[in-house]
Amino acid sequence: MVEIKTSGELDAMREAGRVVGRALAAMKDAVAPGVRLTELNEIAATILKESKATSAFLNYQPAFAPTPFPAVICASVNDVIVHGIPDRYQVRDGDLLTIDFGAYLDGWAGDAAFSTIVGTGSAEDLRMIDVAGEALEAAIKAAVPGNRLGDVEHAVGQVGRAAGYGIMDDFGGHGIGRHMHEPPFVRNEGRPGRGLVLRPGLTLAIEPMFVSGGSGSYYAAADGWGLRSSDGTRAVHVEHTVAITDDGPRILTLP
Repeated sequence: MVEIKTSGELDAMREAGRVVGRALAAMKDAVAPGVRLTELNEIAATILKESKATSAFLNYQPAFAPTPFPAVICASVNDVIVHGIPDRYQVRDGDLLTIDFGAYLDGWAGDAAFSTIVGTGSAEDLRMIDVAGEALEAAIKAAVPGNRLGDVEHAVGQVGRAAGYGIMDDFGGHGIGRHMHEPPFVRNEGRPGRGLVLRPGLTLAIEPMFVSGGSGSYYAAADGWGLRSSDGTRAVHVEHTVAITDDGPRILTLP
């Protein structure tokens, strides 16, 4: 069931989102050649503790996963599209790194992600990050009362396809609120004017995911969590938790 939140509940979600935004900003500042993915995970864990929040990722086990997730962040490098487990890998100059992070505070969830280049990146990687940001911005602009879910989905897909990128068919965004994953599923490609009518109080985690090779096909890594591009090309993933309001879209996961 799709849950509609009151203005007070949106304010509570904003506080959860603030924890997420602050942690992501701290991790982004810490990214540099030689930093271990586990070090970034520890930064997020420390902010959770300081904020009296809990992880939305640690020990989470959806139906596709063989084991509970062992960390508080997803850290996906280069051809890993999503769900990378942070290990002791030291990021290198030119790596394309995505960090995804979710938190619960006072019973409400926030979820967001960013992609960045470690050190000096290629023009193509920088372009892909920019395009993903443009897709997220376009989708957020479409998240207004009276529009339909397909308008948000179409906004993502239109930007990604125009740039020549691949899009995963069965992974994307989602509703969010008391639980990290709630209805509806938010695809990264859709038909405008179709689907759920957007109402004030609806909250969505919108998360464009693009693969540079033009194919959205993927396979599961050996750990059963990370999803890697089938052609070995690089991927990006960006995300914000967004509320539909009468005053326009409200981003809940800014720092």
